[in-house]
Amino acid sequence: MTTSWIKASASNQQGACVEMRAHGGLVEVRDTKDRSGPVLRFTRAEFAAWLDGARGREFDHLLDPSG
Repeated sequence: MTTSWIKASASNQQGACVEMRAHGGLVEVRDTKDRSGPVLRFTRAEFAAWLDGARGREFDHLLDPSG
């Protein structure tokens, strides 16, 4: 099964976002600005673990400009 590429509704119009889709049992992620560029591929379990961490705010410190 392959779904259409989707991106978060919070993405801006300049393409500063990533897109995701389900493809062949994996979740693929690409840069919206470089649609013909590289694609990261994750198992569903890996992507679910990342989503769980994002929902739990485990990565929020990465947005801190002071590093």
